[in-house]
Amino acid sequence: MTEAHNTLPVLYSLRHCPYAMRARIAIFKSKQPVLLREIKLSNKPPEMLALSSKGTVPLLVISTSEVIVESLDIMLYILSANDPHDLLEKQQPQALTDMLLFIKRFDTQFSAALDTYKCAKRYRESNLMACRQACEIYIQELEQQLSKHQFLMSEKESLVDIALMPFIRQFSKVERQWYQQSPYPLVRAWLTQYLQSRMFTKVMAQYPIWVECHQAIIFGDL
Repeated sequence: MTEAHNTLPVLYSLRHCPYAMRARIAIFKSKQPVLLREIKLSNKPPEMLALSSKGTVPLLVISTSEVIVESLDIMLYILSANDPHDLLEKQQPQALTDMLLFIKRFDTQFSAALDTYKCAKRYRESNLMACRQACEIYIQELEQQLSKHQFLMSEKESLVDIALMPFIRQFSKVERQWYQQSPYPLVRAWLTQYLQSRMFTKVMAQYPIWVECHQAIIFGDL
């Protein structure tokens, strides 16, 4: 690893975690590399736990005194430094406020409903349909947004799209057959364009577990 690489931020990540996924997407979109350390929940690196007692991913280590533990904060930090696609819509001050409110509601309300839905499917509970319908309230809102423009907030991709996509992906996987036939063609098309993109292939690439190899892995759109 070169001396320049020693100065890169370090991202502790878990491949399929939606929070870690959206942090990696923002890093990819920002075209700023980081050192990626893939973890296992059953064997978290002591170095990571020393930096954050939460022990959750994503975790972005900028320096020994600067650590970011929330996925949305990581996205904002990395895109504030470099945002070639203008995902933060910096020319419109109110836009970021609106986007953060939109994301916060999905992070709290939709995420909770999605967790209940996934559990109902996993444990074959009798209230599966009711749990799905609780999620559909939010999916219907996205369908309506996409009927107005190509992306969730406007005709251009924004922070909202990349923040919500990993969670809508999870929703789509709970009952695959139902989802494919569901009355949300615009949501399906929006999600599909991400899942089939070069970006998603790169973001979801499988890397060695860091505690097993201590290999320096440079991650980003290089």
